[in-house]
Amino acid sequence: MDDDLATRFLADGFVKIEDAFPPRVAQDCARLLWQETGYDPADPGTWKDPVVRVGGMAQGPFAAAANSPVLHRAFDLLVGEGRWQPRYALGTFPLRFPHAEEPNDTGWHIEGSYLPEGANWYHTNLRSRDRALLMLFLFSEVTEEDAPTRIRVGSHLDVPPLLQPYGEAGVSGLEIAPKLVEATAHRRQAYATGRPGDVYLCHPFLVHAAQPHHGTRPRFMAQPPLHPAVPYELDRPDGDYSPVERAIRRGLHLDEG
Repeated sequence: MDDDLATRFLADGFVKIEDAFPPRVAQDCARLLWQETGYDPADPGTWKDPVVRVGGMAQGPFAAAANSPVLHRAFDLLVGEGRWQPRYALGTFPLRFPHAEEPNDTGWHIEGSYLPEGANWYHTNLRSRDRALLMLFLFSEVTEEDAPTRIRVGSHLDVPPLLQPYGEAGVSGLEIAPKLVEATAHRRQAYATGRPGDVYLCHPFLVHAAQPHHGTRPRFMAQPPLHPAVPYELDRPDGDYSPVERAIRRGLHLDEG
């Protein structure tokens, strides 16, 4: 199973971990998130905005969701033992509600992870500074009718050559977005659907996008980073590359295995 997980991650840029944390924990998290919105779960008339963004949440259920044994095992497999930092809070939370108004955040992109001095947009570089993984934690049932995150399968392999010219300084998500859209247009689209307690572990360079919500029930999800304990390396003398590093090297045609 470990080999299969790494193989799917390398090929697709993500893996879905079903039942990564208990549904009861997901329910507790959802209850706390509803409190943050100020909306009434039983009254759609109170759902005033298409997207409500909630920042970091550090209550016990969120810490429990992030620290299940199955997730820690997957972090070790994908990032490397000792190479990631445990999380004791989750965030941010883009909570999406059925709404006639179109949200303005549905473009294809990769996540930025650091803000250089004087910059207005978060940046990304070839070694994925300050981000080991992108993670999608589901706290509600998400079908294709519930505005799931759209994913361009395998797009993480198209991104390294786009980032390479920018060196260690990296590039803003705003500047590189048109190149990402063009370079990954041929990729098959998938949807981050699942049940409360499922988690998607994604390569930092996976191209993805939100979408308008024209369903009937809210979608509650967190999209936190997993932070690295040490920087990713693309030239290891011992060849002990993690699947994340191997995927970057594969995108640069340095690792065809």
